[in-house]
Amino acid sequence: MIRAYLEAGKLVTTHGVRGELKMELWCGEAALLKRAKTLYGTAEGGKPVGVQSLRQLPNNMAILKLEGVDDMDAARRLVGSMLYFDRNDVRLAKGVCFISDLLGCEVQDADTGRVYGTVKSVTHPGPQDIYTVTTPSGEERMFPGVPAFLVDKQPEEGRILIRPIPGMFDDDVILDAPQAGEEA
Repeated sequence: MIRAYLEAGKLVTTHGVRGELKMELWCGEAALLKRAKTLYGTAEGGKPVGVQSLRQLPNNMAILKLEGVDDMDAARRLVGSMLYFDRNDVRLAKGVCFISDLLGCEVQDADTGRVYGTVKSVTHPGPQDIYTVTTPSGEERMFPGVPAFLVDKQPEEGRILIRPIPGMFDDDVILDAPQAGEEA
């Protein structure tokens, strides 16, 4: 079995006096980490630490209680640390994938097969993910991960299928703004 460790999140502060920590989640929701049950201190794994409890907070935060961290002083020493989980410990629902699986995937037109570039990053600044794509010429373009554009994610085939609108990836399409006196 191949082990691959993914970022669970960053410990940002202590919570209370019994060793709980506030964690900024980088892996979605706390429910995903509850299934993992074990976290690690490095991207290579390292010493495992059990999760005693984990509860979701608003704004992608959680309260975490780790085995062996029983007071505020022990928790304080961990603030600023990253924690990782073993992707083999988590089963995802059908059609769901990790963002890390999408990085490097080719972005192709669902209808023509045209390759627009490769996925450089996926961020979540608002209600939907934003995909940043590096084009073959080295430029960066973005598109929102909404059904109007994103047709299918196929990380196992190394591709994402999209239906872009004119101007999203075409340099030759220029949308003119209406001139004074013209109707929009």
